[in-house]
Amino acid sequence: MEIVVERLQEHNIKPSMQRIAIMKYLMEHRTHPTVDEIYTALSPTIPTLSKTTVYNTLKILSEQGAAQTLTIDERNTCYDADTSPHAHFLCKSCGRIYDLPCDDAVKKVVDTDMDGHEVQEIHYYYKGICKQCKED
Repeated sequence: MEIVVERLQEHNIKPSMQRIAIMKYLMEHRTHPTVDEIYTALSPTIPTLSKTTVYNTLKILSEQGAAQTLTIDERNTCYDADTSPHAHFLCKSCGRIYDLPCDDAVKKVVDTDMDGHEVQEIHYYYKGICKQCKED
């Protein structure tokens, strides 16, 4: 629990009971969950939790850099507590999202004129059929 509180504080997020629970869930469940999945998992133990609170908390976590918002799946917005440089792979068959290692050199635009723009995020998304679905 202490590591979760520290993570929130590092990103200038005031730790509330609900924020701690949502961040803890993201850190423990590396499945790139949606708002609905997080709400369904946490609502039995936090009866005062609403989907709006989950959504707003995830928005704050993402805006402050404590989590990533993934738009790899056109139907669902997913969230990832791993903010280190990496790519994502979406299986078009089962819908699971996997983390893929990504060379740091790929994540940087080197010697490219950004025309004065400041890049704050880079997302690498791959789509295809995962190895489990290929075997079925």
